[in-house]
Amino acid sequence: MERELISKKDLLELTGISYGQLYRWKRKQLIPEEWFIRKSTFTGQETFFPKELMLSRIEKIIHMKDDLSLDELADKLSPLLYDIHLRKDELMERNIVSKIILERFGSRFVEDGAFSFESLLFLFTADKLLQNGEMSMEEAGMLLQTLGEQFSKLQGKPCDLFFIRKMGVAAFALLVMPGELYFESGVKIVARLSMTACIEELKNKLS
Repeated sequence: MERELISKKDLLELTGISYGQLYRWKRKQLIPEEWFIRKSTFTGQETFFPKELMLSRIEKIIHMKDDLSLDELADKLSPLLYDIHLRKDELMERNIVSKIILERFGSRFVEDGAFSFESLLFLFTADKLLQNGEMSMEEAGMLLQTLGEQFSKLQGKPCDLFFIRKMGVAAFALLVMPGELYFESGVKIVARLSMTACIEELKNKLS
């Protein structure tokens, strides 16, 4: 199961940006190195990108570049907002995470009465799958345990979350991107989420 990719040629045509802009934004770390994916084609090696993530990121850069310098943009688009801390009532008031998941699991992640961005990301991801009806409350607890134990080991690298089941038993895996994951027969992929996309979505809710 692979994420939809877009070629460099198609990306430049679709967004109207130039080759020079694309690689200048890369040098300034506005676009992660890991999103530049080299693949073999019948014409040789070509560069591809995760389509949804790239289009969203370029739209943000174009929207903000007139008001911020490229260095300021890089800070704004950094993977995690380490300095953010919100209380439970603020989260509920702004509808960032549902009341049910905060009441059931919030105590695992709250520190000094507030939630960090990383904690919010874990709860937000679990809430997303619960709201879609793809996951039970017990499985949400398993997911949160997995994220709490494993996410920091990725050291900010782009990754995808896989939610799988076999014979009714759920499991979760984090795959550093780009990468391919293959499962044994009988495994059903219930959901696959880009954690980078979840980070972007959460940051939009917080901004």
